[in-house]
Amino acid sequence: MSLSAIDMSLELGGTAVLKNIDVVIELGEIVAIVGPNGAGKSSLLRLLSGTWQASRGRVVLNDRELAQWPIRDIAQTLAVMSQHSNLTFAFTSEEVVMLGRTPHAAGRKTDIDITAQALARVDASHLARRLYTALSGGEKQRVHFARSLAQVWMVPPARPRYLLLDEPTASFDLAHQQMTLAVLREFAEDGVGVLVVLHDLNLAAQLADAMVLMKDGRIVTSGEPQAVMRADVIDEVFGVDVTIVAHPRDGTPLAIL
Repeated sequence: MSLSAIDMSLELGGTAVLKNIDVVIELGEIVAIVGPNGAGKSSLLRLLSGTWQASRGRVVLNDRELAQWPIRDIAQTLAVMSQHSNLTFAFTSEEVVMLGRTPHAAGRKTDIDITAQALARVDASHLARRLYTALSGGEKQRVHFARSLAQVWMVPPARPRYLLLDEPTASFDLAHQQMTLAVLREFAEDGVGVLVVLHDLNLAAQLADAMVLMKDGRIVTSGEPQAVMRADVIDEVFGVDVTIVAHPRDGTPLAIL
């Protein structure tokens, strides 16, 4: 069981945005997509979620092309946290998180319990009754993180589940960045396949089982963080001279300018 992009390309307005992309997200694995602005990271996430259609190639979800899946089944299996939200309704945070339970038929009591647990897990229980539109950027991001978690929260019988997140830590302080890493690792250990788009190379190396480094719509290299985090490759992709050292706490590769 996996979520895969197979030889996938995307053209928008005559411009090649993605070229010959192959990516696999296995259940229980965290894959981090990294690269400079304009590399095609968010476009890849949109194709994998079915939000956009590829110009060429396929997206395969659990051995079946994504295009063949009913929308409700996709929503029960795959949750997406976008980088930006256009939600302007006067919903409470609790109601926003409950939207993640819409595809399911677990019963209202179960959905309410999961919503409360998801808010608590992202340190947002105190926001439950506050209007979403009155929250700060970081608070809104935590609410949407909780919504995506609630959508793939395990309810027996367990089914294959995937989380796709676009810059989930962009508005977070250091404490909530660390919280996000812990939550995603917990969900991966529970069997969820996780794809996360990040700008921060060091955060990606600390979090991910595998990294995919992109530039100009192509995959430059991919593999375990130790294989991807090389000074020559980072210089090629980002045009910066870095030194790679082992993180003093966990040994993961760390890029120092």
